[in-house]
Amino acid sequence: MKSPLPNRRRCLAWAVAAAAAGHAPVLLARTAAPFPARPIQLIVPWPAGGATDLTLRVLCEEAQPLLGQPVVVINKPGAAGTQVAPLLKLAEPDGHTIGQVPVTVYRHALMNHVPWDPLHDLSPIAQVSGVTFGVLVPTASPLRQWSDLIDWAMARPGELIVGSTGIGTTAHLAMEDVLARHGIRYVHVPYRGTADQMLAVAGNQVMVGVNSTGFVPWLEQGKVRLLATFNAARNPRWPEVPTLRELGYANAVHSSPWGLAAPRGTPVDVVQRLHDSFARAMLSERHQRELARYDQTLEYLNTREYRQALTETVERERRLLARMNLLARPASAPTGS
Repeated sequence: MKSPLPNRRRCLAWAVAAAAAGHAPVLLARTAAPFPARPIQLIVPWPAGGATDLTLRVLCEEAQPLLGQPVVVINKPGAAGTQVAPLLKLAEPDGHTIGQVPVTVYRHALMNHVPWDPLHDLSPIAQVSGVTFGVLVPTASPLRQWSDLIDWAMARPGELIVGSTGIGTTAHLAMEDVLARHGIRYVHVPYRGTADQMLAVAGNQVMVGVNSTGFVPWLEQGKVRLLATFNAARNPRWPEVPTLRELGYANAVHSSPWGLAAPRGTPVDVVQRLHDSFARAMLSERHQRELARYDQTLEYLNTREYRQALTETVERERRLLARMNLLARPASAPTGS
C-alpha cells in the first residue's frame, strides 16, 4: 500500500511551484512598471547658476508634468564639462539617470586618452541647443567684411593673428576649418576665457577673435565689430551679419551644440518616452524665452538625427584635429623587462 504522504521530491516540487507562484505577481509588476517609476536625475556638468544650468532647470520644470515625475538637476562641474560621460557610463541604464552632454565631451575623447567612448557608451535622446559663434575685429579695423579678411591674409601669409578661447576649443576649430580651405597660415593666440580675449580684440592686440555670444557686451558698447557667424542661419539679433555657410563655406556650421543622453543599453521605449517629453518641453514658450535670455538658440534634433549628427561631427573633428596635430597619440605598448 502506497503511503498517503507525499515523497520528498514531490514536496520539493510543490514548494518550488508555490514559491514561483507567490513571486510571479511581483516579477510581473516589476516588468510592467510604467516609466518613470521615480524621479529622474539629470547630470549637468557645470556649476549651478550658469546660463546652461539655468536654462536646463526651466526645461526640467517644463518636462515634469509630461513625465509625471520630477527631474532633479545634479551639478557635477569640473574637467571642462566632461564628467558627465563617465558618470553616465556607470549609471543604471533604466532611464532614471540622464545627462546634459556638450559636444566637447566627444572632442575631449579624441584629444585625450579616457576610459570611456561617448559614441559607444552613451545613448542619445535629443539635441537641444547651441550658441552663436562669431568672427570679430576691432571697431577701427580696416577689415570691413569677411572677404577683406581673406584677401588680407592670403596676401600676407603667416601674418594674420587670430585669438580664440583656447587650443582645441570650438572657436579654434571653427576658424581653422574655414581658413584651411584657403590654405591660409596664421598665428593662433589662445586665451583663458572670453574676457581676456575680447579685451585683446578691442585693444587691437590681435587682429581677429572668434568667440561665442560672450562677445555681446563688447559688441553693444561698440568696441568690436561682427563680420560673420558660424550659425546655420542668420541670428535674428544681428540680421545684417552673414553666416559663413552663406558666404560659400559648406558645412561651416559650429555652434557647440549640446543635448541629452542616457547610458548605453537604456531600453528603446524609455529613450522614446524621454525624447517625446523633453521635445515638447523644449518647444514651450517659457523654455525658448530662457534660451533667448542667454543668447542660446533652439537646435532640436530627434534621437535618430542627433545620433547621426554626433557621428558626423566626430569624424569631421577627427580630421580637423589630425591636421592640427591635436589628436591623442596612440598609447605606447608596455616594454618588456
